Amino acid sequence: MRVIFDVGHPGDFHVLKNLGHALQEMGVEVLFTTREKEFEIELIKAAGFKHKSFGKHYKTISGKILGLIKFDLKMILTALQFKPDLFISHGSIYASHAGFLLRKKHMSLEDTGNMEQIRLYKPFADVILTPEVLPVDLGPKQIRYNGYHEIAYLHPDTFTPDAGVYKMLGVNEGEPYAILRFVSWNASHDGGHRGISAEDKARLVEELGKKMKVFISSEAELPTHLQSYAYTVAPEKLHDALYYASIVVSEGATVASEAGVLGTPAIYINTIPISYCIDQENYGLVYNTTDSVKVFKLIEEILKLDREEFRSRRERLLNDKIDVNKFLLNFIQERYMKKEEIANPSGVVM
Repeated sequence: MRVIFDVGHPGDFHVLKNLGHALQEMGVEVLFTTREKEFEIELIKAAGFKHKSFGKHYKTISGKILGLIKFDLKMILTALQFKPDLFISHGSIYASHAGFLLRKKHMSLEDTGNMEQIRLYKPFADVILTPEVLPVDLGPKQIRYNGYHEIAYLHPDTFTPDAGVYKMLGVNEGEPYAILRFVSWNASHDGGHRGISAEDKARLVEELGKKMKVFISSEAELPTHLQSYAYTVAPEKLHDALYYASIVVSEGATVASEAGVLGTPAIYINTIPISYCIDQENYGLVYNTTDSVKVFKLIEEILKLDREEFRSRRERLLNDKIDVNKFLLNFIQERYMKKEEIANPSGVVM
């Protein structure tokens, strides 16, 4: 069996990487394809996967239209060479179109409900797997599961935090620090929405900086006065950094949810409501608000609590949810693989 994984964002890669490794152990040929938006290539290389880049991600509306044509063609040409039996992605338009034209199945994951993207891939996908908490009804192709994408790569069975990240960050082990995450605001679903104002970004750094070191992970280039706070550790170590952080404040839902699943308190600041972040608020792990006054009040309240309290909340969350990576692997075996293709982890056909 041969599988193309198409990823358009670092978060997409993290969701699919363990699945890719598991399939490789079963003898499946795997190829990762991507557009270069942030640090996708670095992550894919660090994980040791065979990969192909289709070039830079387009940011403008006209560029996205051009990219739709260009990347569709590149995906089709790549698939003709690689000859996949299955495409897997997080809502990839290009994988869906190529799969349809080449008469191959496309298994799509979806957790945001971004309809302008879904409309372009849904008619051509075989199935769309979504968390139960996603409120969008996608019809008969939709299959829901009790979990979030982030559990697929941050479940204790697949992720063990590395305390060596303290040294990489330049802080003493156990020393408190904060991570701020800013997005670029050029995604198709970002129009008309907002996150942290420039004034509040400066204030966040100032207020948190009085209590601990501050690191900023940003999609866009940081203004001069914030560049000294840039997170510069290897991108594949971000989850280790999130695990040991005292607090995370994020415009991006993925980083906020990752923190929550790791048992690190997070504040999600974005006018786009995200169902899995809202669900994690029920566990006291992710706080959702765009109210500037409330943000700073929440920071004070969070930092007064014992850090282990959030680890306990994480345990409650994980006990309520499924191991998403195992679910995805079992789903592929049952739906797409022949019995003789299913192998145990040692690679011996069963």
